[in-house]
Amino acid sequence: MGRVYVVGTADTKGEELAYLADCVAAQGLAVVRVDIGTRERPTGFDIGPAEVAAFHPRGAAAVLGLGDRGAAVTAMGEAFACFVASRKDLDGIVGIGGGGGTSMVTAGMRALPYGVPKLMVSTLASGDTAPYVDVSDIVMMPSVTDMAGLNGLSRVVLHNAAQAIAGMAAKPAPRGEDKRSLGLTMFGVTTAGVTAIVERLKPDFDCMVFHATGTGGRTMEKLADSGMLAGILDITTTEICDLLFGGVLPATQDRLGAVARTRLPYVGSAGALDMVNFWAMETVPETLRGRNLYRHNPNVTLMRTTADECRAIGQWIGAKLNACEGEVRFLIPEKGVSALDIEGGAFFDPQADAALFEAFEATVKQSARRRVVRLPLHINDGAFAEAAAQTFLEIAGR
Repeated sequence: MGRVYVVGTADTKGEELAYLADCVAAQGLAVVRVDIGTRERPTGFDIGPAEVAAFHPRGAAAVLGLGDRGAAVTAMGEAFACFVASRKDLDGIVGIGGGGGTSMVTAGMRALPYGVPKLMVSTLASGDTAPYVDVSDIVMMPSVTDMAGLNGLSRVVLHNAAQAIAGMAAKPAPRGEDKRSLGLTMFGVTTAGVTAIVERLKPDFDCMVFHATGTGGRTMEKLADSGMLAGILDITTTEICDLLFGGVLPATQDRLGAVARTRLPYVGSAGALDMVNFWAMETVPETLRGRNLYRHNPNVTLMRTTADECRAIGQWIGAKLNACEGEVRFLIPEKGVSALDIEGGAFFDPQADAALFEAFEATVKQSARRRVVRLPLHINDGAFAEAAAQTFLEIAGR
């Protein structure tokens, strides 16, 4: 059976925390009660604020006794992240909190590896949870009522939370086949090509496909940095378009940084570099309404990248690849980079594609380990998928 950490601020949520811990313990799991309040005081919990605060890089004095609550909450979040990373007996974690508590508890949750059960009962769970979840596997559960003492509804919510974390932590998740894992990026307009690559490689590799929505690429690169991937087939680099030109699904400036840091074998391509993403048509900035826009669905609008934008994209990616010292191959699909970028398609624009491809070739400093390869194929062609898979196998030493 697992050991579950029950976490919150006992000065304001003590009654709820004690009830939640008792509910978890009633499921037969060992419980560690952790108080991460920001005021130094005696506590009846297994681990008190002073012990957690001592894990801050500048010591407990950087956390406790501060006059600025916002600074104290931020510092305790940093300390709690260091604290949980040091624990060897943590099989699951459940936290409760309002704004400050949610920020502190989830800072620690994000420091834990993927797969460790993480459940956050929060007053903020029905809103924008991105600042708290980020690219982790935290489960957010609405508290429904504010946490200001137990009531009939909060007892039900906390009891359900205890049942949920107990179910997740009681038994370890089954391991899959003992295969090395690969990260691949895909978008709807590159699905055919990436799916074919997966079919080609899955007999020998555990293929993890990430939706290229900004968080997808970040998650893949976080896994690479953590040592969980044996290689990357970054076929769909479209998040970079949104980063550079104001789209709603952007990468960060660190996109491709993990490739440089880890030196993993990398096969990249220009998937969906013909588009910038916006939400519904009416949300597209007025200054862009005259552009080549495509209504992908009622909630998503795509904007075709121009030749100048494509040139900038090629230069940005090329500069990033120049920092990569591992085996790198970037494949150029000369007949189109997405399902829309095909003869007769809404985004077919040979001039823009040519600018993109020429920018790659002009920017990337090619060597024996770093090469740009043109293929007279469309990105969704079966022959392109075979070429990408075979290229990866060659550089990965298979």
